[in-house]
Amino acid sequence: MTIHHPPERASGNNCALAPLTEPQAAHLVRLALDAAREHGLRATFDGTDALVLSPGPLNSALVAGLSNLARIVATEHPHRWPQLVSDHFDRLGEHLSHGPPVPPSDPVRDLVARLVPTTSLPPAWTAGTPEFLPGLLAVPATHDEGVVTLHLDPGDFGMTRAEALDAALANLRRLPDQVEYVDHDGATIAVIGGSSFAASRALVLDTVLRETLRVENPQYGVLVALPARSLLLVHVVTDLTILPALAVMLGLSLRAHTIQPGPLTPWIQYVTDSTWQPATTQPKDLEAIHLTPALQALTRTLS
Repeated sequence: MTIHHPPERASGNNCALAPLTEPQAAHLVRLALDAAREHGLRATFDGTDALVLSPGPLNSALVAGLSNLARIVATEHPHRWPQLVSDHFDRLGEHLSHGPPVPPSDPVRDLVARLVPTTSLPPAWTAGTPEFLPGLLAVPATHDEGVVTLHLDPGDFGMTRAEALDAALANLRRLPDQVEYVDHDGATIAVIGGSSFAASRALVLDTVLRETLRVENPQYGVLVALPARSLLLVHVVTDLTILPALAVMLGLSLRAHTIQPGPLTPWIQYVTDSTWQPATTQPKDLEAIHLTPALQALTRTLS
């Protein structure tokens, strides 16, 4: 089984096409319906966050999510929206014209592990599958000219799930990172981006630390955020600058999770060795965020 462009929605976001306002969302839906018709597709809006297109591959219906498109246009001037939506449907139409994606010819070489919201995957597939973090699963994927395909049935190319994920993780380790640094009140945060697999590099954090950040076995661990698919934030803990680092990371992560395509999780994780745990509480009321007991204990150690 393969999945193209799985619908992704930010957890806890009540507006399906956030960060757009209701009038903006309605305008985007109209543009999407017009673009679909111009590409010869019969389209209806599902009333929430997607178009139902027909005919899809093999003359079946196809659900085309609009959540990520909403996040893309939200940062642009409204006069650019029609072109952005048209470009999106150009790519989608090209995709449909070729039918379902074929299995990778060399999966050991081509598969790359990708973090995906559990809710965007079929429940029958996710049942019993261990999550990397709450709400996130690692899935073998391939990418070609900006199009990512998730491969949910490695049996299509003669592999078990475990074999496919092992190959995908090995290839994820080989991807390069683009990193910049943010300094605030003595704290340094590594901002890794430039690829829709940037956040997925959290799956191979030891490689990121060793090869990109030049850090081996940090004594006090690291803070990590993966708010959206194209962004990974890392702070190596050395002293009480963990507190300003956490504040900056929370601000960056909460905003990115709200506005960037491919939302994953807004919350900061504290990682020691291979153990991941929340750095803060995760309340709906963002004014009520507090350090977890583990972080409180760490700050006492660093004092």
